[in-house]
Amino acid sequence: MHRTRLLARRHSTAAAPLTRSYVEGPTIPSLSYLTLSAFYAENILRQHAERPGLICRSERPRAHGGPARLSDNMGIQSHLAWTFTEMDEHVMALARGLIAMGVTKGDRVGVIMGNNSAYAMLQWATARIGAILVTLNPAYRGNEIVNALGLSQVQHLFVVPRIRSSAYLQMLSSIFPSLSSTSPGQPLNLERLPDLKNIVVIDDMGGGKDLETEMVNVKPAVDFREILVWREAGREQSEVRKLEASLQEHDVINLQFTSGTTGLPKAVSLTHHNLLNNGIQIGRCMRLTASDVLCNVPPLFHCFGLVLGNLAAWSHGACIVYPSPIFNPLAIVDTLVAEQCSALHGVPTHFIGVLGEIEKREKETGERLKFDRLRTGIAAGSPIPIPLMKTLVEKLNLTDLTIAYGMTETSPVSFQTTPADPLIKRVETVGKIHPHARAKIISTDRKHAVDEHHTSEHEDDIVPIGAPGELLVAGYMLQAGYWRDPEQTAQVMRRDKTGTLWMHTGDEAIMDEEGYLRIVGRIKDLIIRGGENLFPVQIENVLCSQRGVQEAAVVAVPDTRYGEVVGAWVLPVPDQPRVSAQEVRRVVADGMNPQNAPAYVWFVGEDYAAQLGTQADTEEGEGGVRKFAGLPKTGSGKVMKHVLRRWSQELAERGIGRI
Repeated sequence: MHRTRLLARRHSTAAAPLTRSYVEGPTIPSLSYLTLSAFYAENILRQHAERPGLICRSERPRAHGGPARLSDNMGIQSHLAWTFTEMDEHVMALARGLIAMGVTKGDRVGVIMGNNSAYAMLQWATARIGAILVTLNPAYRGNEIVNALGLSQVQHLFVVPRIRSSAYLQMLSSIFPSLSSTSPGQPLNLERLPDLKNIVVIDDMGGGKDLETEMVNVKPAVDFREILVWREAGREQSEVRKLEASLQEHDVINLQFTSGTTGLPKAVSLTHHNLLNNGIQIGRCMRLTASDVLCNVPPLFHCFGLVLGNLAAWSHGACIVYPSPIFNPLAIVDTLVAEQCSALHGVPTHFIGVLGEIEKREKETGERLKFDRLRTGIAAGSPIPIPLMKTLVEKLNLTDLTIAYGMTETSPVSFQTTPADPLIKRVETVGKIHPHARAKIISTDRKHAVDEHHTSEHEDDIVPIGAPGELLVAGYMLQAGYWRDPEQTAQVMRRDKTGTLWMHTGDEAIMDEEGYLRIVGRIKDLIIRGGENLFPVQIENVLCSQRGVQEAAVVAVPDTRYGEVVGAWVLPVPDQPRVSAQEVRRVVADGMNPQNAPAYVWFVGEDYAAQLGTQADTEEGEGGVRKFAGLPKTGSGKVMKHVLRRWSQELAERGIGRI
C-alpha cells in the first residue's frame, strides 16, 4: 500500500504545471544505508530464504561442487536452480575462497564471462568482503582487455575459456608468452599488468580435455571450483565476518566501463549506496514482488544486466533467470515458456530477435505461443520505436513494460515510466524523475563559464518547458568518479552556486509540464543543418514506422552548403520487399519537416567496401563488428554513432549513398 501511495504521488496530475525544466523526485520511502551484504542478510534472507533466487538454464545442477547437504538444487535435475539460501551458501564459499587466495578489501577483481551463476556469486561475494568487481566487456579484443585491466589495476582475473570466437586464455598467452612457463603459485610478473596476481578459470565447457587444452598455455591459472572454501569454521570465515563489519555504504564496490559510444571507455566507480538504492527504485517502478520471475537477457558486464536486472529483482525477492550465457533468442523463448517468466529485459535488438524467433515457431507450428504471465520488464539502452513497443504488447503481453533512462555514471537509472503512466507517455517519454533525485535541462546555446572550482551554470540557464537543452542529474546515484581520472571526472561532474553536484549527461532532452522527459539525442549527435537543429532520435522513430525497416540509425554528414545534412543507415526487414532510398527519404519528408529528410541513405549489408575499392568489408571494426556488415554496437546494444559518422563521411566523400 505504501508503494501504491508513492506511485500515485509521483504521477498525480493535481500538481501545478511546471514552467521551467527542473524537477525533484519525492523523498519517501527513505533511502537504504545498508551495504549489499547487510541488505541480503536483513531483507532478502529474512523474508525470502526458501524462495527461488537464481535459475541458470544452460548450467548443470551443482555445477560448482560442494557438499550435497548445502544444495538440493530445488529438486531440479535438468539445470542449476537455487533458493536464496542456496545462493547465499555458494556466495559464502566464494567469499571464503577469495580470502584464501589473498583478496581483501579494495582489491580489484576482474570478470570476463557471459551471464552465469559464477558471475552472480562474484557480484555478492566481492561486495561482502569490500573488493571491487571490475566488469569487462567480453567483446574486447586482446589489447582492449589488457588496457582495461591495466587502467583498473586488476589484481585477480576471473575468466571463461571462450565466448563465440574470442578465446581469452589464448589471447592472454599470446600477449604474455611467459604464462606458458610460469608455475602455479609463482608471481606472474607481467610487465603491462604489474598488479595482476591470480587468474581463475570458470569451466563452461563441461570439463575434461577441452578445459585442459584451453589452460595448457596459461599454467598459473586455477579452476574456479578449486578456490571455493566450503568449510564454515576456519580463518577464512572469521576474516569474511571481520571485513563485512568494516564496510561502509559509500565504499566503491564496482567499476563499470562506459559503453564507449563516443570514444574510449572510462571506468565508472560505483558504491553500495549507488547500486542498492538504484536497484530498489527500479524494482518499485516495475512493481516487482517476490512472485515475479525475471528473464535477464542483457549482459552482466553492463549496468542493465547487473543493476536493472539482478539488483532490481533480488532487492524485491524476485527470481532471476539466465536463459543462456550470451544472447540467444531460441533459449530466451524456451525460458519464457518453461519458467513462466513475468518480466523480460532488453534493448531493441534483443526484443527484435525474440519476436523473430516467436514468428518463426508460429509459422512452423501454426499455433500462437502464449505468454500469459509476462507483464513487465524494461526496455532501455537505446530509444524504443513506437511500432516495436506496440508489437511487444500485442505479441508478448508486456502491458506493463517500463522505459528506463540513465547512464553508467548515475548507477544507472534516473528517469523511468511506470504502469500507472498514460500509454502515450510510456511510448513517447522515458518517464519521470526517480525518488531522491533531481534533474534540470540547461541551455546549450552558449558556453557556460566554469571557474577554477568547477562552479557550473547560473539558475537562469534552465530552459523553459518544451525547449531542448542538456540534461543534468543530481542525487544519491552519482558515481564516485572515474577511476584514476580526476580530470575527466571534473569535466562532467560540477557543482553549482548552491553546492549541488550535477552530472552533465551530454544528452539533449525536453521536459513537459508534468515532468515527463524525452531524450532527443546526444549533444554530439545533434545535426545542425543550415543553422536548424535536427534530432536523430525523432528521425529514427519515423523511419522505424516504415514497413520494411527493421532498424535505423541517423548521423550528421558534412556538407559544403548546409554544414551538415542527414545520413541514414537502414537495416531492412529480412524476407520482405526491399525499401528504396527514395522511399526512405519520402517517409521522413512526409512524416516530419522535410529538412529532416536524409540526403544520404545506406543499407546495412550492402557491399560499400567494394565500391570504395578497399578491404573494409573484411576488417574488424570497433566493438568486434564487421565494418559495413551491420550497425556497429556496444556489447549492451547501443549504436556507436561515432563509428557511423566516420563510415558515413568516407562514403559521402565519394558520393556513395547520395539521393
